[in-house]
Amino acid sequence: MGLKGKWAQGIQPRNFAWVMKGKFAVCERPGGYGANHRRVRRQEEIIWIREQGFTCVVSIIPAPHNLHNYTELDVTWRHRPFGVHDEPAPFLRDLFTELRQLIGDGEKVLLHGEELGDRISGIVAGYLVWTGMVPDGPEATSLVERLVHRQIGPIGRELVGIALELPPGPTTS
Repeated sequence: MGLKGKWAQGIQPRNFAWVMKGKFAVCERPGGYGANHRRVRRQEEIIWIREQGFTCVVSIIPAPHNLHNYTELDVTWRHRPFGVHDEPAPFLRDLFTELRQLIGDGEKVLLHGEELGDRISGIVAGYLVWTGMVPDGPEATSLVERLVHRQIGPIGRELVGIALELPPGPTTS
């Protein structure tokens, strides 16, 4: 019985990191990405997401692959595809506004792309600056690098720069 209880809790997604403890987190795609994707692991990670009380998963993966698995496991999700050729400024403006609303409404949000790389890291650092939680781009970049345990490269830094040019959003508490 004890073993069943442990497995019923699922497993934490790879590269999971809190941005705002208890409110906003990031990770790689549940189940892994590319050739490393595993169906059973995906299911176990989505169970963990549900059991941790996340009320909304936001996927920026361009294709809608496997999003139905969230529905099957009773996890609310939103698909906000962000392809490599999409215009970043309007995407960031809309995503930041949506994240601010979700978090402000008390939702527990998990944001993911295929991997926890430059794009997600840059989006998160940009969000922190846009909301005014962090005063400038270099500080937000440094903070996110510490949170995700990896450096943000040129793509992520470009997203932070774009976020700095957007009209600011109100500070999230």
